[in-house]
Amino acid sequence: MMPFAAYLKEIGRGERSSRDLEYNEAHALFGAMLDGGVPDLELGAIMQSLRFKTEALTELLGFHAALDERIAQLKSPDTELKPVVIPSYNGARRQANLMPLLVMLLKRLGIPVLIHGVLDSEGRVAAAYVLRELGILPQPNSRLAQEVLARDGIAFVPIGALSSGLSNLLSLRNRLGVRSTAHTMAKLIDPFSADAAGGLRMVSVTHPAYADKLRDFFAESTGAALLMRGTEGEAFANPKRRPQIEFFAGGNSAVLFEAEHGVIKNLPALPEECDAKTTAAWIRATLEGEHPIPLPLINQLACCLYATGYCGDFAQAKAVAAVKSRASQVA
Repeated sequence: MMPFAAYLKEIGRGERSSRDLEYNEAHALFGAMLDGGVPDLELGAIMQSLRFKTEALTELLGFHAALDERIAQLKSPDTELKPVVIPSYNGARRQANLMPLLVMLLKRLGIPVLIHGVLDSEGRVAAAYVLRELGILPQPNSRLAQEVLARDGIAFVPIGALSSGLSNLLSLRNRLGVRSTAHTMAKLIDPFSADAAGGLRMVSVTHPAYADKLRDFFAESTGAALLMRGTEGEAFANPKRRPQIEFFAGGNSAVLFEAEHGVIKNLPALPEECDAKTTAAWIRATLEGEHPIPLPLINQLACCLYATGYCGDFAQAKAVAAVKSRASQVA
């Protein structure tokens, strides 16, 4: 048995006295957590200790490597474009979850999209509910997700079908009462990482400190990602005020859009309620040209066009996103 008490002595001593785990320690520990090899008492203590201490870069890298070794791998669709990988683990509480609108816009342009996440959000409106209303059903396993992605260019797969171990860790939120390292790791999943090009991860954060941690993580990573502040924890740009959107690839980074500040002069027309039926109906109407697409989502679409290779440069990506969005307004 691994010396879990020894790990706890290092990470569980509080904010000032705790020691960060080295890469190999973090890799071994998270691997044991994913494999169900940590007793419940020690597992809860480890997860809470990491939450209080927050993860160091060596820990994020070690945890991610352990998870990547255990994630069901998918093959990128037969296209030169990177598939967009979108996590959905929060759900809507106060405003409509418009992540599925971004998904449908990407699909229209022929960019493959894989959404992974939970099937419910503990009282919130899970993206899975909105996707179901739009005809995008969860696939029970990675094989079917692969087939649907190749056929339709879009698939939603529950996290349990990609990693039962991570799904088990995520489910502990009901017992522990708070989110954990497992939620951070879920946002960093790329099921296409075995392919040479990999996918484009859409990564959102809620707390500014985590944005800094993930910048450091992506600086040490070869994968591609768009990093921004999420909307109620979901990976789409706030339709009322655009967040900063930063692109990472091969360890390099570039801010594609700065965050908007100041008074909001013109509020976009948005769904009046955040339930799944209302949200899905509004998205369908928007795609048919009845409502304008909020500008921050057009900006996010432009980032995807550039980062997936759809456009050769960012100026072109912004122009294409604007034109395609205007075209969608023609009923």
